[in-house]
Amino acid sequence: MIRPGLLLPVILSLALAASAGAQGTGFGNAQDIKQPVEVTADTLSVDQKTGKATFSGNVLIGQGAMRLSADSVTVTYAQGGQSRIRALHAEGNVTLVSGEDAAEAKAADYDVESGNVVLTGDVLLTQGGNVLSGDKVTVNLTTGTANASGRVRSVLQPGSRQ
Repeated sequence: MIRPGLLLPVILSLALAASAGAQGTGFGNAQDIKQPVEVTADTLSVDQKTGKATFSGNVLIGQGAMRLSADSVTVTYAQGGQSRIRALHAEGNVTLVSGEDAAEAKAADYDVESGNVVLTGDVLLTQGGNVLSGDKVTVNLTTGTANASGRVRSVLQPGSRQ
């Protein structure tokens, strides 16, 4: 089991557009989740029947100091319209950044209702000099638990002495 405090801010980046009322911190610094969420992409495709919107091509989602970039991000809305997001799927060159802290993966899935976030494919998390890598990192925001699997590697820097 890994320390959820390191991953929680990364995961919250995925939920930028999904949880406007959520509470959280970003890489150790408080984030103002009431700031506007801006999404830019080369294209946007909306399918009312399936309740999905797909941003593709140089996708950048930002809120305050937090940034999520990916080749594509698909937003799945909950039944009843586009007022509530059920899930987010980012794919291709997924990068989450806040200040000097970052996470990279091939894909990331966030299920808003369950609170589960799954980063997959060459996952690399960095916070200062600390690094965690693995094939898959799963975080449950409800319970605050996290697991890394698939040849996990961690490099932790000793704390500075004063």
